[in-house]
Amino acid sequence: MTLIQPPMMVKGGTHPARTMRMMIRDLSRGAQGVTEYNDLKVTPLTTPGAGVQVADGSGVVRGAAWGQGSYTQYNVGSATVNIAPTGATGRTDMVVLRVLDPEYEGTLNPASDDIGYFYVVSNVSATATQPPAGMTAIPLARITQGPNSATITTAMITDLRTIANPRRDRQIYTASPTGDQTWVGNKDGTYVAWPPAARWNIAVPVWAVRARIVFTVAALQVVNGSAWGHAAFKLGSVQGQGVNYDTGAYTSSDRSQRVNLVSADTLTIPASLRGTTQSLQALVALDNANAGVLQADVATTGIADVEFEEGVF
Repeated sequence: MTLIQPPMMVKGGTHPARTMRMMIRDLSRGAQGVTEYNDLKVTPLTTPGAGVQVADGSGVVRGAAWGQGSYTQYNVGSATVNIAPTGATGRTDMVVLRVLDPEYEGTLNPASDDIGYFYVVSNVSATATQPPAGMTAIPLARITQGPNSATITTAMITDLRTIANPRRDRQIYTASPTGDQTWVGNKDGTYVAWPPAARWNIAVPVWAVRARIVFTVAALQVVNGSAWGHAAFKLGSVQGQGVNYDTGAYTSSDRSQRVNLVSADTLTIPASLRGTTQSLQALVALDNANAGVLQADVATTGIADVEFEEGVF
């Protein structure tokens, strides 16, 4: 029998520690990293010197051996980690959160020793992003010092944190005009916010670093002739990728036709937008060489598919 007994949670059973660790592994979907965007961030000391500080937070550390499971570790308060000064030659070190479990490696006593701790892997590659193979640890930061250095500054620190299971929030917004919204446009190829119905005030999560947005204005009516122009969208001050639209040869004597304007982009969310409510709106532009204009009516629908994604910062 190779199954670890008893299964979680059986009344009266005695569960080995690794059963709990495997439960952590399963619940974290086998991923490792910090828990939230601001967890365990490495910054210079309050008074810069030969060390760094690690902020509050928690993380999941996956064991290097199969069947070892995963560990959770919490840091409450700011922890100081010493970084050795350099001599005539510069050096790159890596700060990690390490677990040294005597069931698998080392001789520490969990009853009296700290088996989870911040550790400096010295003299790593200048481009290293992961701890050495076989080490049970998650990377936090890379510290690059030049020759004869004994003070760590912000410029020397490269953030290596990843989120074990980043949050995502997806919402779909829809709206239709209650009447005709005709836009003749300024016809100089510059964007304006239109139609009014394709606009929403949305909350930007405090943890968001990216937004993936697909913006559609469906079934816009083209009247008075052919139209050529551009479509895009804007979230707060950040504008998405523009696309072109062209009705082709078309005269005012023809029956009116309809076009779908679809634009999509992945936006980087600036710090100024996080945790605020911002306007998400459609943008259109018309070229001055065509007679046609756009009209949104009760048959038109604005659709915004918005997904925010968490990342470290």
